Amino acid sequence: MNRLTQPAATRRAVLKAGVAAGGGLLAAATLPAAARAAEDHPPIGTWPAGSEGDSVFIGISVPRTGTYAIQGEDELKGYLLAIEHINAGDPLIRAISPKTKQGVLGKKVTYGVADSEAKPNTAVEAQSRFISQNKAVLMTGSTSSAVAVALNKLAEREKVLYVAGISGSNDTTGKDCVRYGFRQCFYGQTAAAALAPKLVQEMGKNRKAAYLTPDYTYGHTVQKSMEEYLGKSGWTTVTNQVAPLGARDYSSYLLNVANSGAEVLLNINWGHDCVLSIQQAKQFGILDKQKLVVPYQVPFISKEVGPEVMQGVLAATDFWWTLQDKYPLAKMFVESFEKKYGYKPEWGANNGYMEFALWADAVERAGTFYPPAVIKSYEEGKKTQSTVGEVYFRAADHQLVRPVILVRGKKPSDMKAPDDYWEVIDIVPGEGVMQAPDAFGCKLGSYT
Repeated sequence: MNRLTQPAATRRAVLKAGVAAGGGLLAAATLPAAARAAEDHPPIGTWPAGSEGDSVFIGISVPRTGTYAIQGEDELKGYLLAIEHINAGDPLIRAISPKTKQGVLGKKVTYGVADSEAKPNTAVEAQSRFISQNKAVLMTGSTSSAVAVALNKLAEREKVLYVAGISGSNDTTGKDCVRYGFRQCFYGQTAAAALAPKLVQEMGKNRKAAYLTPDYTYGHTVQKSMEEYLGKSGWTTVTNQVAPLGARDYSSYLLNVANSGAEVLLNINWGHDCVLSIQQAKQFGILDKQKLVVPYQVPFISKEVGPEVMQGVLAATDFWWTLQDKYPLAKMFVESFEKKYGYKPEWGANNGYMEFALWADAVERAGTFYPPAVIKSYEEGKKTQSTVGEVYFRAADHQLVRPVILVRGKKPSDMKAPDDYWEVIDIVPGEGVMQAPDAFGCKLGSYT
């Protein structure tokens, strides 16, 4: 796809015309420094064409079919609620992005939605259309890290910002990091560093572990991180069963797990793959002999599998709705989401909402949609209040520094409401569980 090259009116001309129409004169010195600098730059990506009118466009690609569809729909709801709140200047958005009034820099946010099917090529094709046809100023959406990595590369090539949706691979802000990509959610390294000590505390040292791993970047990096951290306490891997995304029958893999002598089964599968593999493990009697752990928690997993199976299961996650009892912004989010959609939000929805809220804040502080200025706004490392407390982005790898939430599946008799599946047992600060920014080979590209 060709990058935009057509002539366009400069931002300075647009600003002058707007001021003249209002009958006033705005001195250039009153503009934010980033905005003044941006006016002196030639077009890049979809700038300035994408932000010259009274609205800006975001391209959203999430899986609406396939093994990750349920999680994709939940994630999408979070995005759409954020857009609604941004355009209305909702108090929750303003608590995260104080300069937002109505829209971003006064421009209404519009959007398009495409079904990525959790396939990298499908997602790239959809976002390429949003860039060429709609002059998208921002791309988002993934529940597969393979999609996130592919969209990272598209963002870098087209010079259009990308904020990852759900992406658990270390590679997203590791070896596949890009200057134009940012990630809000937790990932394999942080999940393992937060969860492993709890597993050792409760199950002891020197345990035998079996893994069920999806065969792509998310699965491999999460499994490697869990193995590394548990290995420090003498845990050994007796088998690592690697299955393709969207597998229907796990019997051959589970037979190997059953015969491995494992004491603990760590299921890294995600979406419907996780549901199927747990259901089949239960049918085969494996869960009667091996303790189940879900290192990277799957939204709706307890609802789909049943709390009878998930009771006592330990997991790391990004957000759980009972955090509303601790964090005021979490309470505002949960109430708004439930009022609109009729159920308590899962962590995918919260992640989508926060990505857009943090993007709005970065743009507002930059004072322009000029991509390099927005990137530098992110990279300032400003500490921001969120639905899980204070957070900030690291400049070196564009990863949000945020806590990891540890949860345990509740017994059916302990559930106080239909959505009360998990008990929050710990909130682990992000700084202590994140690797050094260059540990996974992150080398950000240029701004232009």
